[in-house]
Amino acid sequence: MTMDGFQSFDFDGPLAAGKRVTHPVYFRGEGPPILVIQELPGIGPQTLDLAGKIVDAGFSVYLPHLFGPLGRVSFAGNIARLFCLRREYHLFAKNKASPIVNWLRALCHEVQRRSRHSRIGSVGMCLTGGFALALMAEDGVVAGVASQPSLPVFDNTALQMSDAEIAAANAGMSQTGPGLAMRYDGDFMCRAAKMEALKAAFGNNVITKTIPGKGHSLLTLDWSDEAFETMMSYFRDRFSTG
Repeated sequence: MTMDGFQSFDFDGPLAAGKRVTHPVYFRGEGPPILVIQELPGIGPQTLDLAGKIVDAGFSVYLPHLFGPLGRVSFAGNIARLFCLRREYHLFAKNKASPIVNWLRALCHEVQRRSRHSRIGSVGMCLTGGFALALMAEDGVVAGVASQPSLPVFDNTALQMSDAEIAAANAGMSQTGPGLAMRYDGDFMCRAAKMEALKAAFGNNVITKTIPGKGHSLLTLDWSDEAFETMMSYFRDRFSTG
């Protein structure tokens, strides 16, 4: 798979307890930067289509390649890979973010440096959905979209953020504006209880949107025009006023 139209760089950043990791980051576009954080199926054609649509809307996209093959989806293979990446992802942990979020925090600042834009947005999907909200604690991260956030696995009533991480994200949102969380109303992996947990943690600092339908991946495999337009309207608003 060739990433036509993308440039790339390798980014080395911190995890936790002195550990570091390096992942390639693909980017294209000239506008305000949006960090697109891949979901479980990986960076398949649908994720690349999403990136292209965001670029066509006048933004630039930064797409870290965190696991799995490029250009195709891999469900069982990526689940196995994630269990091998336990130092980066804590799939079942409650009340504490996965270590990869620290790497993504550092990446946000690297993107700001490279793009020369002081403000950045992000979208996380499925297992990375909640990561986008956690990143709003960082200076200059003015938008975060949690699309079908699904961690911790098997517990829709919990979040994968500590009280301190929630407080830091709330402080950031209070300065720049709310985050956005979306789900299909028939999604069995991201249930209504997840939106309720987000509201309990963030109150008016998070906008929740439920889309009619029984799919899961709003912006890729189970594409929703409504979800995409909701997200892009949110990004346009945040970059015009954030």
